[in-house]
Amino acid sequence: MAGGAREVLTLQLGHFAGFVGAHWWNQQDAALHKPTDAQEQPEELCPDVLFRTGQTLHGQETYTPRLILMDLKGSLSSLKQESGLYRDKQLDAAIAWQGKLTTHKEELYPKNPYLQDLLSVEGVLSSDGIWRVKSIPNGKGPTTLTTAITPEPLIPTKGSISVWSDFLRVHLHPRSICMIQKYNHDGDAGRLEAFGQGESVLKEPRYLEELEDRLHFYVEECDYLQGFQILCDLHDGFSGVGAKASELLQDEYSGRGIITWGLLPGPYSLGDPQKNIYRLLNTAFGLVHLSAHSSLVCPLSLGGSLGLRPEPPVNFSHLRYDATLPFHCSAILATALDTVTVPYRLHSSPVSMVHLANMLNFSGKKVVTAGATIPFPLGPSQSLPDTLMQLGGATPWTSLSACGDPSGTCCFAQSVVLRGLDKACHTSQLIPGTPLPSLLHACTTGEEVLAQYLQQQQPSVRSSSHLLLTPCKVVPPYPSLFSSSLSQQGLVLDDPPTGAAVESIPVLGALCSSSSLNRTLGDLVKELTKLDLRRWASFMDAGVEQDDLEELLQELRNLAQCYQCGDSLMD
Repeated sequence: MAGGAREVLTLQLGHFAGFVGAHWWNQQDAALHKPTDAQEQPEELCPDVLFRTGQTLHGQETYTPRLILMDLKGSLSSLKQESGLYRDKQLDAAIAWQGKLTTHKEELYPKNPYLQDLLSVEGVLSSDGIWRVKSIPNGKGPTTLTTAITPEPLIPTKGSISVWSDFLRVHLHPRSICMIQKYNHDGDAGRLEAFGQGESVLKEPRYLEELEDRLHFYVEECDYLQGFQILCDLHDGFSGVGAKASELLQDEYSGRGIITWGLLPGPYSLGDPQKNIYRLLNTAFGLVHLSAHSSLVCPLSLGGSLGLRPEPPVNFSHLRYDATLPFHCSAILATALDTVTVPYRLHSSPVSMVHLANMLNFSGKKVVTAGATIPFPLGPSQSLPDTLMQLGGATPWTSLSACGDPSGTCCFAQSVVLRGLDKACHTSQLIPGTPLPSLLHACTTGEEVLAQYLQQQQPSVRSSSHLLLTPCKVVPPYPSLFSSSLSQQGLVLDDPPTGAAVESIPVLGALCSSSSLNRTLGDLVKELTKLDLRRWASFMDAGVEQDDLEELLQELRNLAQCYQCGDSLMD
C-alpha cells in the first residue's frame, strides 16, 4: 500500500517459539547492519513491516520488534520482563515514603556471556540511568557511540545455551513480554502440559486483559496493519494458548491475515509415554483449532513425523546440526521462516498476508507444508539454470513439516522464494552459439528461470515465485552449522576451504498445499483412535472432554480429505 509499510504484529507463544523467535529477530537485526565496505544493494525487504520506532523516557529513538511473547515463570534467565531499553534509574529512585526502608533483593540470574557481549557491542546502561545504545543503520535508532574497538561477537558453544533469552541480541519493548506466572518453565510440577490448560489461561481475566491491552497498544499505532503472524508451540499446552489467541484475533480484527507457524522441537524418544501421548494430543488439537481461526497454518519441525513412532531428523547436505539441541533446530527453522515470509515483507509489490493465504488455502486447505534448501547449493562458477538442472526432477527442497517422504505426493499450490544469489548468476553464462542444455538456459531473467523451472516440475500447480538478491544473515550468535566446503557467502567451493566463517547464505524456501497432508493427518486420526483415554485422564481433567475428542477426530478426517490427490483447482 502506498504511503507506508503494511505492518505485521508477531505473537510468540511458548519456549521453543522463543528459540525460533530469538534467531528470527537476530537475523532481522543483522540484516539492518550493513558493512561499510559492502556493495550497495536495493532494499528489497521492508523492516518497518516487523519493527516499530519509539522513544525512551530521555528522548532517544528506538527501533524494536512489534512483538508480544508469552512464556512461563523462570524462562527469562537474566532478561528482565520490562526490558532494559526504557529503564530509568532516576524514576526508580523516586520514592515518596520518607520512613525507614527494608530492601529485600531477589538473587539475580548470572548474565549469559552473549548478553554481556550485547552490552559491550551495542551500548551501556550509564550511571545516570540512560541506556546508550548504538545506532541502527538507515536512520533507525539513536546516535552512534564512538568506541576505539568494537568487540567481536562471541560464538556460542554446545550446551552453553539453556533458554532463548541467552542469545537474543535485540532489545524488546516493555510491552512485549507477558509472563504466565501460574505455570513453571522448570521442574516436574506446575507445568503447562495439556491443550486444555493452555485454553484456560486466556479464559482468565488477568491474562486475557493483559493480552488485549498489548494488542491494542501495538495495533492502534499501525497505519496499515495487514495482519498477525503467530509462532506457537504445538507440542505442549501452548497449543491451547495459541488456539484461544487466534480466536481472539479473528473476532477482534476480522479481515486481517492470521498466519500461524506451529512449532515442534527436534526428534523425541520413546522414554516418556505420557509426554509422547500429550505431544500427539496437543498437536492434533492445536492443528484443528488453529486452522479454524487462522488464514493459514503451517507446522514446522525437523522431525520426520508428527506421530508416536520416532523418525530420523531431516538432513541437509551442507549442514551439521545436533537435532537434540533446540538452539540448533530453531536456527534452521528461523532461516526457513525468514525466507518463506518474504512475500508479505517486500518493499515493492508485496503480497499481503491475506492474498498469500488465499492463494494457498482454497477448497478448505488451510494447513500447508514448508520446505527449504539451506543453503541453496550454487557453486562459484555456476549459474542458476546449471544448479536447478543438477537438482533434477525430485522435489528441490527438504520438508520441514514432519510429513515424511514427499515422493509420490502432489502439490495443489505453492509459494516459492529464492534469495541470496548475485544477479550475474541468475541466467546462463554460456558463450553464444553453444548448444543450450535446457530451456532454463534460454531464459533472459532469473525470475523467468525460476518460474520456468517450477512450471516444468509441477505443470498444473498454481505457483507464485520471488527472486531476491538479499541473502539470509547467519552471523553469531547463529550457531556454526555449516560444512567447511562453503564460502563466506554460503557458496559451494571448488577449491580447498578458506577457513572464513559463513556470514550469509542463499536459501530456497517454499510453502505448499500438498497431498502429503492427507497421509499425515490421516495417520494422526489412526493413532488417536487407538488411544485408551482412560489411561490419560489427566489430559482430559485439564479441560478437554470426551465429546471434544470425538469432534477432533471428525475435524481431522474432514481436513485430511481436503488433500486427496484427485482434487483440482476447480473443486
